[in-house]
Amino acid sequence: MDDDVLTTLKILIIGESGVGKSSLLLRFTDDTFDPELGATIGVDFKVKTISVDGNKTKLAIWDTAGQERFRTLTPSYYRGAQGVILVYDVSRRETFTKLDNWLSELETYCTRNEVVKMLVGNKIDKEDRELDRSEGLKFARKHSMLFIEASAKTCDGVQCAFEELVEKILQTPGLWQSENQSRGVHLSDQQKQGAGACGGYCSLT
Repeated sequence: MDDDVLTTLKILIIGESGVGKSSLLLRFTDDTFDPELGATIGVDFKVKTISVDGNKTKLAIWDTAGQERFRTLTPSYYRGAQGVILVYDVSRRETFTKLDNWLSELETYCTRNEVVKMLVGNKIDKEDRELDRSEGLKFARKHSMLFIEASAKTCDGVQCAFEELVEKILQTPGLWQSENQSRGVHLSDQQKQGAGACGGYCSLT
């Protein structure tokens, strides 16, 4: 493991098929966007190291298929996750309605009680939007989640979503510190102050 990396975090991206989970991941890790990107088969996996408030953190990001036929993968996929990004498509209300099912699955299989959740309303670049920002915010607050609207196509909010999630995880020592005890890890002073990386762009609940 890199000496200057504070910790490695397991992040999941979940949500209905077609909401743009893989597109958000590719935009964040490779800064690319493919409008013809097909449905994920099973599980995709990418690693990216980012620096949040002076702390270098390695992210192992798991992108799962939204289709029902891949649900057998679920238990192992959730095991040990420290952060979860729930994605819906602001132009398809049914993807928002199904969020309750995803939350229920998360609570069933997640092995950490303090897992940090981020709700992302994706595809805000589309003109035929069916969901207002306030609806997403209300749902996020109800379930103690971070919230942001984003567009993998235009890059809007993508970096911020991941950074805010990581920042919140790092502020919850019980989620990651036990795995780093032997290395004597300390958060930087900047991190302890809890300064928001995105200037209030995200709604912290």
